[in-house]
Amino acid sequence: MSEETRGETAPTAEGVRDLLLSRSYQKLLLLSVLLGVPIAVACFFFVGLQHTLQHAVWESLPRALGLDRAPWWWPMPALLLAGLILAPIVTRMRGHGGHVPVNGLGGPPVGPAELPGAVLAALATLPLGVVLGPEAPLMAVGSGLALLAVRAARTAVDPRSSLVIGTAGSTAAIATILGGPLVAAVLVVEAAGLAGGQLVLLLLPCLVASGVGALVFTGFGAWTGLSIGGLALPSLPPDVNPDAGDFLWGLPLAVLVAVIVGAGHRLGRSTARWTARNTATRTVACAFAAGLCLTAYAVLTGRSPEEAALSGQATLGELAAHPHSWSVAALVALVACKGLAWGISLGSLRGGPIFPALLIGAAAAMACSALPGFGVTPALALGTAAAATTVSGLPLTSAILAVLLLGDDAYNQMPLIVLATVIAHLTTQFLQRRTHDQPAAD
Repeated sequence: MSEETRGETAPTAEGVRDLLLSRSYQKLLLLSVLLGVPIAVACFFFVGLQHTLQHAVWESLPRALGLDRAPWWWPMPALLLAGLILAPIVTRMRGHGGHVPVNGLGGPPVGPAELPGAVLAALATLPLGVVLGPEAPLMAVGSGLALLAVRAARTAVDPRSSLVIGTAGSTAAIATILGGPLVAAVLVVEAAGLAGGQLVLLLLPCLVASGVGALVFTGFGAWTGLSIGGLALPSLPPDVNPDAGDFLWGLPLAVLVAVIVGAGHRLGRSTARWTARNTATRTVACAFAAGLCLTAYAVLTGRSPEEAALSGQATLGELAAHPHSWSVAALVALVACKGLAWGISLGSLRGGPIFPALLIGAAAAMACSALPGFGVTPALALGTAAAATTVSGLPLTSAILAVLLLGDDAYNQMPLIVLATVIAHLTTQFLQRRTHDQPAAD
């Protein structure tokens, strides 16, 4: 890119300084702070209601029927119901219930008109066992409420400011479950691909909105005592410094995780193309197919189908706390069955793509932790980092996310996490290039 072209597309340092100190930008920062509070409150009750419904479907209802836990066949009617609910939302409501999750977390902010469909799709289907996370619906809630507030204030806002406000609302929303404002802000910046002054102009409103939002969200959790299911691992295996064996085994396994998660993502793209026609019927068919995969996991392992269903947050915590309670065969079955269900859901249902990928990557790596010289904690670290990088395409965000997941144990695992994200990202780029080149070669 020439200097002349760069000057036309990016503001100068002096221009950025003038914008930062301008009255209109100061108002934008203040508005971002004010929006963080109601968005966090709305997200708190959104996530709390989702977890309440999830508990009712997978725990309370089976007990009411005299069952100790959800039986092996439970996912089939549950996912069929999810498909039947989602089909009219996708085909008839504005916004189609939110964006297709295989396309990632990007795209323009969801406006107020599309918000009801996205909220209804998430609350009515995710608790039934859809193998997707809550991050994309939360971002829709954040951006929709932010833009609705601006519209309600009847304030004239130019399109660029509306984009910043919507993005700040999305960041405030997703910060509530990603461990705080830092990883959410980095995600937005890395996904936007900005640099220099443009980065600062977008970053500051996102930081203040997500910081205030995360604070309010945490306070509400402590005050109400409701389960909000933040992305955190309450317990981890004993922390051990990675040694040569961990790196010798871990780096090839980062490639393996990238291949597995990438295969699920490609399945999602195929499913998305298939459901583009006869959408209602094929949405129901895909939901039922995902239920069959979850049922297969329960039949093959004799364990609860709930472990493979849903976003995987709870199962990831259990896997980290009790890694030896899963046999290698059970972990392989979890990767295969949940991976298939996740790939199908990516292209046909509604939700977020990242949370299930973390569990799939962690399970794949931990299935190999029985290898001589390879530890459980390094497997957990590299599995989550490599999976997040593969599904999001954002290596920096993925590394920070893995560090936050491991908490105090992350310090010793950082070198392995960083190398795993780099290797997984390069592997993903290589596979994508081969996929794109294949039709021309044929």
